[in-house]
Amino acid sequence: MVKDGGLRVRLDLGYDGTEFSGWAAQPGRRTVEETLAEALGTILRLPQPPKLTVAGRTDAGVHANGQVAHADLPLEAWELLPGRSDRQPATALLTRLAGVLPGDIRVHRASIAPEGFDARFSAIHRRYAYRVSDHPAGAPPLRRRDVLSHRRPLDAEAMSAAATRLVGLNDFAAFCKHREGATTIRTLLAYTWHRDENGLLEGTVLADAFCHSMVRALVGAVLPVGEGRRPVEWPAEILTGRRRDPQVAVVPPHGLVLEEVGYPPDEELARRATESRAVRTLPG
Repeated sequence: MVKDGGLRVRLDLGYDGTEFSGWAAQPGRRTVEETLAEALGTILRLPQPPKLTVAGRTDAGVHANGQVAHADLPLEAWELLPGRSDRQPATALLTRLAGVLPGDIRVHRASIAPEGFDARFSAIHRRYAYRVSDHPAGAPPLRRRDVLSHRRPLDAEAMSAAATRLVGLNDFAAFCKHREGATTIRTLLAYTWHRDENGLLEGTVLADAFCHSMVRALVGAVLPVGEGRRPVEWPAEILTGRRRDPQVAVVPPHGLVLEEVGYPPDEELARRATESRAVRTLPG
């Protein structure tokens, strides 16, 4: 997307969220947004770091494999990226970013965004994974940063049965941190649990969008079911209350990973962005 002497660039990235205070820039704190924006500003020799728009503003300690952001950059700065080499600007940007970014964040793809693309509002779904170890010894040492250790044995089938009862267009206020003026109506497209080949429990949560702390609360709602302390119907009963329930624990952030952000075909990007900005309501 090129306009007014500049162009919109899509950035696909991943990061280890352990030592970041989340995505969003905050005074005096190390964040993904500020770290990436400063790196871009340095490489492109801009008077100030560019503004970034992200698909999902992850919380402190949350990781990402498939995060997406966009930045509107000066066309001249973009074209100067290869220098005297014969590389394309996108390839040169990846190489130069790898040289200045810290090891816990990497941009693995850069491209000129198609017309109408907005990293946040054009998205049609976000897919998160949450991983849990219920092994008596705890999480494997090499996975301690992205796997939650759980002390009690868990039944993945019971957790999945409880999770699927939450799927659909609903008011998820019972699982969201309240924010004045923000809607809690979301479409949960899929929510399942299974045990992988290494014995870890993996929850997959897919929705059009998420409100604050929603995924971690959804995980916290099914863990008691997996332990056998709650029936499979319990999370759905909590959902109908439409108010934050203190019985539902918000699990720690480090087990959560943003795995993918999905977008429609290019010709539908602008329309999707317009739809996403509309106020959400429940039928009837």
